Amino acid sequence: MLKWYEVKEQAAGRKRLMLLWYIYKIAGKKPVQFIVFFVTLFAFLGSGQIKKCSQKLQKIASGNGSIIQAFKHFLSYSYMLVDTMEMYTDNFGVNNIYFADENEKRILFNDFNAKHGVCLLCSHLGNVNTMRTFFKSGTEIDWIKVNMFLEVNQCKIFKNFLAAITSDDPVNVYPVESIDLTTSMEIKEKLDDGEIIFIAGDRVSAHNSDAVFTSDFLGYKANFPEGAFRFSLALDVPIYFIVCTKEKDGRYAIRLKKFICDGKRHERLVELEKQYVSFLENLTKKYPLQFYNFYDFFCDKIDL
Repeated sequence: MLKWYEVKEQAAGRKRLMLLWYIYKIAGKKPVQFIVFFVTLFAFLGSGQIKKCSQKLQKIASGNGSIIQAFKHFLSYSYMLVDTMEMYTDNFGVNNIYFADENEKRILFNDFNAKHGVCLLCSHLGNVNTMRTFFKSGTEIDWIKVNMFLEVNQCKIFKNFLAAITSDDPVNVYPVESIDLTTSMEIKEKLDDGEIIFIAGDRVSAHNSDAVFTSDFLGYKANFPEGAFRFSLALDVPIYFIVCTKEKDGRYAIRLKKFICDGKRHERLVELEKQYVSFLENLTKKYPLQFYNFYDFFCDKIDL
């Protein structure tokens, strides 16, 4: 079975990405999307096993496992990367972002302003980089410092491209490959100062693939990284599940759910895992083309 960390990066290369950036600056977004359509098409035709994984995922999530649906999945991912480029260079207006639930927004802002730190459990559904724009938008919470755990060895070409075109990155990145006791202590100090942390909860560790819990997801068994949930709970701060989905009007909706559970530590861990999976599952059903996991996500053997 194909693991996510075995998937080779499909980026066009640094020089071609920079060329797209210059075209964007001169001609705008639509010409870039036009070019990206054909780049995605050629990449899709030669994608082999990744294409099959996309078909399986789409068959389960949307009921449509066709080649056309898989291509739409690829194209949605490519267009998301174009949006990400805009977000990293402050060209994506905050007016294109809104909270799907104003009550959840109020609860989140109350926790932000309490300055006790917040942990946001994200995923590879939608585009969490939307929050980068939001935190730099001059809103009442633009003082918040953001920290994020990422696999730095994945998507190196695109990440290096973003670093080259970004003048002011408000996010402090921690490589998940090198988390240790010192990192944990540093993160705890940051949270005590009111900073926030993003952790992805939908991909198992490339360095400890056995540290997982298995859950029903869209009718099949899937593994999730247990360490991300144990770590989040150990921080002893408010925890939210967050997804930023692209809507039909081109805007992004921030979708939240605060984790609430009383009980002993193990009971809270089980409930945290359960609530996160349920949150992610419900939104994956609604936005199957925005679930950007192009590998064998499920433990079960699935035939098209």
